[in-house]
Amino acid sequence: MSEKYDFLIVGAGLFGAVFAHEMTAAGKSCLVIDKRDHIGGNIYTENIEGINVHRYGAHIFHTSNKKVWDYMNSFAEFNRYTNSPIARYKDELYNLPFNMNTFHALWGVTTPEEARAEIERQKKEAKLPDGKESTNMAEAAIQLVGKDIFEKLVKGYTEKQWGKSAEELPPFIIKRLPVRFTYDNNYFNDSYQGIPVGGYTNIIEKMLEGSKVILSADFFDDREKYASMAEKIVFTGMIDEYYDYCFGELEYRSLKFEDKILDTDNFQGNAVVNYTEYEIPYTRIIEHKHFEFADGDRTVITYEYPQAWKRGDEPYYPVNDNRNGKLYGKYRELADKEDKVIFGGRLGEYRYYDMHQVVAAALDAAERELKG
Repeated sequence: MSEKYDFLIVGAGLFGAVFAHEMTAAGKSCLVIDKRDHIGGNIYTENIEGINVHRYGAHIFHTSNKKVWDYMNSFAEFNRYTNSPIARYKDELYNLPFNMNTFHALWGVTTPEEARAEIERQKKEAKLPDGKESTNMAEAAIQLVGKDIFEKLVKGYTEKQWGKSAEELPPFIIKRLPVRFTYDNNYFNDSYQGIPVGGYTNIIEKMLEGSKVILSADFFDDREKYASMAEKIVFTGMIDEYYDYCFGELEYRSLKFEDKILDTDNFQGNAVVNYTEYEIPYTRIIEHKHFEFADGDRTVITYEYPQAWKRGDEPYYPVNDNRNGKLYGKYRELADKEDKVIFGGRLGEYRYYDMHQVVAAALDAAERELKG
C-alpha cells in the first residue's frame, strides 16, 4: 500500500473502469478502489441459476455514437436485444414507448391522423395555458400525449420514481420518453443496441486489467492515506460528499431491489414490465433471463422500489431540478479550481447519464488528461 500511482480512481464502475483502461494502455499506473465488494458499480451482473442478473436494475446498452459502440464491442460481443418494455395499469397492458400500438389499445384508433386528433382533443379538454410553455411535468405530459396516457401510464409511475407529485416535477423529465406514430415497440431510437453476452461484469474485468483494484474500501474511511497514494484522483462518488456537504446536500433518489428465484421457465414473458399505478409500491419487475434469451426451468425476477435518499443510502439518480442545479453549480465552481481531481459519472458530475454517455465522458476525460 506504500506504492505510488499516477491515478487513484474512486469507484470501479463504468466511468472509472474506462478511464483506468485508457490510462494503463498509455503506460500510466492506476489504483482503483470501491466501497462495494465487487467491481462494476451499478452495471454489475451476477450469475444466478445460469442467468446473468442485473443486480442494480435493468441496463440496456444503446447509442448512436459508433465510436462508443465499437469501443464497447472491443470488450464483449453484444446480442440483438431490443428494449420493448410493457406498461401495466391495473389489468390493462400497453406497449412502450408510446406508439400506435399504445394508441390503438387505448382509443381504438388505427392511423396516425386519428391518434394525433385524439391527443389534440384531450389537450383542449384539459384547458392548459394557451401558447405558454409547460411549467411542470404534468402539463408537459398532457401536451405530449394527452390526458389518458398521462393519468394511466405516466403520472403514478413518475411520482413513485421521483417521490414528488407530477405538478412539482420539472417539465423536461417527460422528454426522456419517446413518442412515435408508428407501430414500433423499440424503446430507443439509437442506431446500436444490445446486451453484452455473458453480462457487464466481464467487460469491467477486462477494462481493469493492469490496474490495482481494492474492494470494500471506502475513500472517506481514510481519505488522507488514499489521496497520498497517487498524483491525481478520479472521483466518481457524490461531489457534495467529496466537499463534506459544505454548501448543503444535493438531492438523490435511491432504490431497493427484491429478488426471487421461481420454479417456472417464464414468469412475465418480457424482460421489463412497468407498474404504473401509484398504489403499487414498485415501479417495475425485471425478468433477467429475457435479456440474453436464456433457457432453463427456473427464472429470476427483481422488484424495483424507488426510495428517498438519506446519508448512508446508495444514491442512484440525481434530482436535476432548479434548486439542485443551482446548488451543484456551487460545487462545480470548487471542482473547476482543482488541478489534482477529476470528477466523473452520474454522481461526480451530478447528471442523469445513460451508459453510452458515461463511456463518452470517460473517454473525453482520459483524452484531455493525456494531452495535458
